[in-house]
Amino acid sequence: MFNAEKPSLDELPSSAQLIRSTVIAAASAVVILVTVVLPAEYNIDPTGIGGVLGLAEMGEIKTQLAEEAEADRLLELEVTGGDQSSFLDGIFGLFVGAAHAQEAEVWRDETTFTLAPGDSAEWKLVMTEGQTAEYRMLVEGGRVNFDLHGHGGGQSVTYERGRGSTGEEGEIVAAFDGEHGWFWRNRDSETATVTVQVRGEYAEFKDAS
Repeated sequence: MFNAEKPSLDELPSSAQLIRSTVIAAASAVVILVTVVLPAEYNIDPTGIGGVLGLAEMGEIKTQLAEEAEADRLLELEVTGGDQSSFLDGIFGLFVGAAHAQEAEVWRDETTFTLAPGDSAEWKLVMTEGQTAEYRMLVEGGRVNFDLHGHGGGQSVTYERGRGSTGEEGEIVAAFDGEHGWFWRNRDSETATVTVQVRGEYAEFKDAS
């Protein structure tokens, strides 16, 4: 039988050599982790080497896919609530919400006109005392000055005034029987297009220019 010769003590690595080898192996592992694994798997590239090697792009794709998958999972849980009845309730809620949103945007009357620089216009709501009307005023292409007021039966009132307005919204509560509305004048150097939408309690919305 062949017996291998035992190595002598001089041939065995010393403790210092073993420690140095361990340190080198650990350092190499850290370098590989920082320059290869982190950029490729987690899109973390503190050294910038991953970007040079194209590994960071791989990590970014993997991270995005993971985020999208988690977002889809959370959305499914939120929508279904874990069962079909919750899913149907969610769909019903969406339809009801859409219906309310459409109802909220229904305006009874609307007018649009263009004011060249220096031009003016006046529109009024015919209302009785205590009636309430909502309005939205949109101004495109320029700015206008306006005076929101009312008059009738020898009475007059100013509700609001604005200079250089690009849009307003609110409500009018008639202080007395009469006509309540706006006078606009374009003091800007640009032509302005004004759209006024109204709804609520009034008998008529008319051009009073």
